[in-house]
Amino acid sequence: MLRPGLALAAAVAVADQATKWAAFTGLTGLAFWDPAPDPLPRVPGVEVTGFFNLVTVWNFGVSFGMFNRGSDEAAWVLALVAAAITAALVVWLRAAPNRLVAVALGAVIGGAVGNVIDRLRFGAVFDFLDVHAAGWHWPAFNVADAAIAVGVGLLLLDALFAPKPSAK
Repeated sequence: MLRPGLALAAAVAVADQATKWAAFTGLTGLAFWDPAPDPLPRVPGVEVTGFFNLVTVWNFGVSFGMFNRGSDEAAWVLALVAAAITAALVVWLRAAPNRLVAVALGAVIGGAVGNVIDRLRFGAVFDFLDVHAAGWHWPAFNVADAAIAVGVGLLLLDALFAPKPSAK
């Protein structure tokens, strides 16, 4: 299961960086691969539909902006923590008992790698997807965040519904 899981992880990381490049370049007019601008650009969002916008949000913290300190040291610490967790997930992937777990772990690993790349480049994660309804906005996210959420959901499904070995 290691090979398909790592292939999915690579595909997720590439898709994440490609969509971030397209959104960053389209929204700011700056080249995503150039050195990180200082300060990081914030531009008005673009309404796509009545429930979806493209925005520029820099997440200096972890999920939903928790621990949002914005310091260089915090960015490196968060990147190192994410890299350590990713290494542990690769070890788990090597022992994945089925394809669902391998897909789930591949999605989480790819998402983590995509966000670590941002932390190392910018000191923050670039989020650009804004979903909203009735004046309520979900925290902005990106493809990596979506892959992590889907992967964790699949792991929960496997934990809850996968056949358990009989005790004998």
